[in-house]
Amino acid sequence: PPLLRVFEEKNVKITFFIEGRWAEKNPELLRLIDGKGHEIGNHGYSHAHHAKLSLEQNINEIKDAESIIEKITGKKPLLFAPPYGEFSDLTIKAAESLNYRVIMWSIDTIDWKKPGVDYIVNKVLKKAGNGKIVLMHPTEDTVKAMPVIIENLQKQGYKITTITDLLSGE
Repeated sequence: PPLLRVFEEKNVKITFFIEGRWAEKNPELLRLIDGKGHEIGNHGYSHAHHAKLSLEQNINEIKDAESIIEKITGKKPLLFAPPYGEFSDLTIKAAESLNYRVIMWSIDTIDWKKPGVDYIVNKVLKKAGNGKIVLMHPTEDTVKAMPVIIENLQKQGYKITTITDLLSGE
């Protein structure tokens, strides 16, 4: 919720990649994210290492998360971001067979390691560029860094948007 407040104050919509297990435990928060107009992507069911999974296991991970997300939001995700950024040809084949676009990030803030607000801000601002996709997690430091990041990127003329809008050129 604190991160959602920042996005609302700054009038920004982004893409959240949601793990199936997380969605099961947090259906109200997922409804809130969706209800605020953010895009919901699929992050697999159990945060598995998809590069090590068979085709069937990849399909099951994606479909299981999809089923939960769709049940909660009423919408089927169209984007899949593999956990850890790990994937194989079988992961791509599985995702495409389910009509997903596989998404990877350009800038990893490693905010889950709690490197500090300044580190997160500097990492994003130093590597910013057109079409860049930033990987972040809802940590306390990220919540503090986000307003600074948004303000600076907007001052530089960047538009912060969902991945679908980025891909469509909007």
